[in-house]
Amino acid sequence: MNNDNHKIIIFDDDEDILSICSYILEEQGWDVYTFTDCTNILEKVSGIMPDVILMDNWIPESGGIIATQTLKKNESLKNIPVVYFSANSDIQLLAQHAGAETHLAKPFDLEELEKVVNSVLIKS
Repeated sequence: MNNDNHKIIIFDDDEDILSICSYILEEQGWDVYTFTDCTNILEKVSGIMPDVILMDNWIPESGGIIATQTLKKNESLKNIPVVYFSANSDIQLLAQHAGAETHLAKPFDLEELEKVVNSVLIKS
């Protein structure tokens, strides 16, 4: 599948995860944007209008659940698929509570990352 010009935003306060995910996804042809907090999330997302969002659970300031719910309440942003990712054992419940389309448990392998990101892209 050709990912030319598909854009993804990654929200995670772990710089290592950001750099690994960015590297993998850029290799796949994605334009990757990263943020270490979700302050002013509506402005951040609407300025980029990505095809997919990767959302960490423990993200400053408000946390991934509130950040995702904020996006899902916004008329122009609510259809952007969100992949919720966390090391929390309740990841599936957290993702459902947040309103995310799917989830990815940490630690994940890189094939899994590609698979999940591409799966929501096809649906959207």
